[in-house]
Amino acid sequence: MRRLLLIITLVVCSCSVLCGRVHAQNASSPVGIFEGHSDVGTVLHAGSVDYDASKKTYTISGSGENMWLAADAFQFVWKKVSGDVTLTADISFLTKTGNEHKKAVLMLRQSLDADSVYADAALHASGLTSLQFRDEKGVVTREVQSRLSAPKRLRIAKRGDYVYMSLAADGGEPQPEGGWLRIPLQGPFYVGLGVCSHDKDVVETAAFSNVVLTDVAPASVGKVSLYSTLETIDIDSADRRVAYLAQGRFEAPNWTRDGKTFLFNRDGHIERLAVGSDKPVIIDTGIANRCNNDHGISPDATQLAISDNSQGDHESQVYIVPIAGGAPRRITQKSPSYWHGWSPDGKTLAFVGQRNGDFDIYAIPAAGGEETRLTTAKGLDDGPEYSPDGKYIYFNSERTGHMQIWRMKPDGSEQEQVFSDDLNNWFPHISPDGKWMVFLTYGADVTGHPENKDVMLRLMSLADKKITVLAKLFGGQGTINVPSWSPDSKQVAFVSYMLIP
Repeated sequence: MRRLLLIITLVVCSCSVLCGRVHAQNASSPVGIFEGHSDVGTVLHAGSVDYDASKKTYTISGSGENMWLAADAFQFVWKKVSGDVTLTADISFLTKTGNEHKKAVLMLRQSLDADSVYADAALHASGLTSLQFRDEKGVVTREVQSRLSAPKRLRIAKRGDYVYMSLAADGGEPQPEGGWLRIPLQGPFYVGLGVCSHDKDVVETAAFSNVVLTDVAPASVGKVSLYSTLETIDIDSADRRVAYLAQGRFEAPNWTRDGKTFLFNRDGHIERLAVGSDKPVIIDTGIANRCNNDHGISPDATQLAISDNSQGDHESQVYIVPIAGGAPRRITQKSPSYWHGWSPDGKTLAFVGQRNGDFDIYAIPAAGGEETRLTTAKGLDDGPEYSPDGKYIYFNSERTGHMQIWRMKPDGSEQEQVFSDDLNNWFPHISPDGKWMVFLTYGADVTGHPENKDVMLRLMSLADKKITVLAKLFGGQGTINVPSWSPDSKQVAFVSYMLIP
């Protein structure tokens, strides 16, 4: 009997090898190109992985309540690596039943702790695809939602300290789809495949095929492609969503007052993009064809203020054009002048002007006329914007030694600092309902507002002056220079950037 059992065992093992399938149920078993697998976090049902070598397919079953908030629960097939890597796979769920938020992911993870630092390209059963991330151990997960629903092929890539996601709808070569997030993975880390059922009482299964894991040599300095991503962020959830992405640089979104359209500048022009579209069109601004990133919409939504340096001494001047396009009407006579704010009654513009070597804030009638100087402090004053009730102009000033947020009455009186910290804060934008201020924050060591820096969007409640971090991103100049609130005060539009080797 013992001999018969031994023969049966040998036959079964031989069949597994000949069929090219390995069914693993413990973390010590190598699985294809991966070193092992394990459940991460608290699960009620153990996960498993089945590897078909002939098809190079990993069929992973996982349980777990979620991969979100401050702790994760899922089945993870992994390999420990160091340096820059790219992981690519076709992903499909075996069934259409179950929770629509069940996830199949490509993941980079610092440790197997439930609250580890991580980033993943996550395909949900609903088709939602996101770059999810936890950039500090134990903090709440955030995400950048893709425009593309239910892509066939996904990729996550680490380049230096940054992570980004690429997707392909039809299984072709994935294209960049958002991210360039600074995720601090230190020393060896884990890379692999994961499945979460999003239901602690259920086990769900997904197949990962055509899996390619590549070690990438660090890119040579300067050999990168710049991508710009127009994103929106919900101020309650802090969920980010890609609205438009393109190679090259565009900047400074406005959100139209009906909530249906974005405006931004690119290559000297102002472009209009319908929400939900990926086909922007250029607005005709006549002779003003070198527009910069200081532009905005009138309170009655009929006109557009632009700043352009195509004429005269080729220094920036403020113009007004019809919102649909047309001949520009020059407002300022001295240069350089950069528009930033429009009074709620539509009668006055606030702008930044350099006069006699000093940058200060000025007001001028929207109909044209004489400019009035509002600030006289030494150092740069910038970013003036009216509050929705017209009682204040908010601005940023470096008069204290580094850039801080201030406000004053519309006539320039009663100038006061809104709050004080050791960071450099720029471009205050007040929500249409007057309850919130969003602004751009650089590190303490950054001078000016340069491009391609790690920055934050921060949110202040004007009622109690409590400040929270809305988003961390790669950006700076061009990210949020001008007003970009949604008309319902629930979202903000901004531009992040990617430097892809």
